[in-house]
Order: sequence, then C-alpha cells, then structure tokens
Amino acid sequence: MDKTERAIELMKEQKYEEAAELFNEIIEEEPEEALGYINFGNLLLHINDLERAERFFQKAIELDEFAATAYYGLGNIYYEKSLFPKAQENFQKAIEIGLVEADAYFMLGMTFYHQEHFKLALPYLQRATELDPDDVEVLFQYGLTLAQSDHLKDAKGIFERVLEKEQKHSDAHYNLGVIALYDEDLSQALHHFDMALEIQPEHTLAANGKKQIEELLNNTDL
Repeated sequence: MDKTERAIELMKEQKYEEAAELFNEIIEEEPEEALGYINFGNLLLHINDLERAERFFQKAIELDEFAATAYYGLGNIYYEKSLFPKAQENFQKAIEIGLVEADAYFMLGMTFYHQEHFKLALPYLQRATELDPDDVEVLFQYGLTLAQSDHLKDAKGIFERVLEKEQKHSDAHYNLGVIALYDEDLSQALHHFDMALEIQPEHTLAANGKKQIEELLNNTDL
C-alpha cells in the first residue's frame, strides 16, 4: 500500500490529521503532481474547510488543466455555498473532460434543480440513474424533477421504483399521493399520505394532504 492509498484509508477511518500529514508529504515529494493537491482538497472538503479546499483544487488545475476531479471538487465547494451557477460550470467542465460518474451528473442536475431550471436538470439526473440505478436518492430526485416539469405519469413510475428499492420512503409515498390527487383518485391519494405518516408521523405535508382529502370526503358526504 503506497502513501496515497494509506492516506485514503486513514480518511475512511476518520483519522484526518494523520491523513493530512501523509498527503502533505506526498505534495512535498511531488510538488508538480496535481493528484496530491486533489486528494488534500478532498480531505479539506470532507472536514468542511471549504476555503482551503478551494485553493488546493485551483492549484491542481494550475498544474493540470484536464484534472477533472479538481473541477468536480470545486463544483462541490460552490454547491455547498449555494453558488449554483459556479457549481454548474465546474461540474460541466469535469464531465466534458471525461468524468463519467453518476455523482457528477447528479450534482450537475441538482445545480439546475436549485436554479429552478427543471427541464435542464432532467437529462443529467436521468443519466445519473442510468450510471447508478441502485442509488435511491438519485432516483428520487429524478422523480421529483419530472414532477416539477409536469411529467406526472413518468414521475409516478419513478416514485414507484423508489418504493421497490426502499419500501419505507415516506417522501416517495407523499409525492405519489400528490399525483393521485391530480388524477382525482382520492382513495389512492389517502392511502399514500397514510403510508407516509405511518413511516414518518411528523410528515407535515402528508398530514396536510390527508386533512385536505378528509375535508373533501366529508363535504361530499353532506
């Protein structure tokens, strides 16, 4: 196991100071190698030292303008700071250079989502689900973006896939309840709101949805 592998193992073990010492040694031994700065930047990002992490990623790019993971790291920093246009620019650059990973497409899609460019987010979130079909969070956010883009039928299918993978996903049930309301299927909507509340009793939106349906049903009975 070389120094880099050992430092990464120390990070996983949450031994950040020891990992930092090793990454620092690697940089001192190979100061013109971008990878050392990227790894140290990832460590700093992990411990939420965003200002220093940004400097390390920028140094990596100075040394290697095609360091895709450095752009990805910068994207994560700007995303954490809610600087979504800057995050978008860096995630796009990472993908253009060749970072074909689900996380890169997912994060790029989420930058568009937070800027309320839902239709622009869709192809990136869809690609993320293709690259990592077992990631429930990616799948759920894709469904949410489909719903925000008024593709309710497609969103319904995605939320159902979420529940196949994670039966106790309260937000998937809630969103299926909302779609059922749009379809005027009150019994199905009530079922999903009840399921969301069974899983997460403090789910305020599901509680409001259930209350709305019960009021409609009471008025119908009258």
